[in-house]
Amino acid sequence: MPAKIRLQRHGRKRFAYYHIVIADSRAPRDGSNIERIGSYNPNTNPATIDLDFDKALTWLVNGAQPTDTVRAILSYKGVMYKKHLLGGVAKGAFTAEEAETKFEAWVAEKANKVQVKKDGLVTSTESSKKAQFDMEAKKNAVRANAIAKRNADSAAAARAASAPKVKEVDEEEVPEVAPEVIPEVIPEVAPEIFPEEVPEVAPEEAAPEKTEG
Repeated sequence: MPAKIRLQRHGRKRFAYYHIVIADSRAPRDGSNIERIGSYNPNTNPATIDLDFDKALTWLVNGAQPTDTVRAILSYKGVMYKKHLLGGVAKGAFTAEEAETKFEAWVAEKANKVQVKKDGLVTSTESSKKAQFDMEAKKNAVRANAIAKRNADSAAAARAASAPKVKEVDEEEVPEVAPEVIPEVIPEVAPEIFPEEVPEVAPEEAAPEKTEG
């Protein structure tokens, strides 16, 4: 059975990193291996890959079969492309010098892409931090305003509690004052003046005439 280039898991739960190893395809994943040629840490951004390029290329040319994940790693580091160029040299498509020139151009382009990605991550991180700082500042301002308002309300309530209380009387509770009763002035009626009843004096009775004699 051919050898395989695969990952061997290490690290703790939810924070695993891997060794890139050459192992017998029949061996268990975390069992014994023939040789370790690098490591892969997916917990960083971008992922950290430490690879012995020459050993990986040698094993690949000699027929070792990489797993899908390891194939992606080897392609990222240029091992697969270098193997492709060596195959073209073996077929006479181009010379070894041309193959090396093409590979160096590819490496330079790849390095530029990686650097652009790193710069983008740095910029994104700074923007995220600034946005988070602005949000925290806004929250702090709102919290400070709320505290100031609460303190002002407490002070107003304390002043109101310490002030002398004046009983407020509702209009409905105010008894209506009865109008002052003034005895009705009854005009004195002047007695009618009637003509004094003067008794009529009866005429004196005529004295009997004295008779001379």
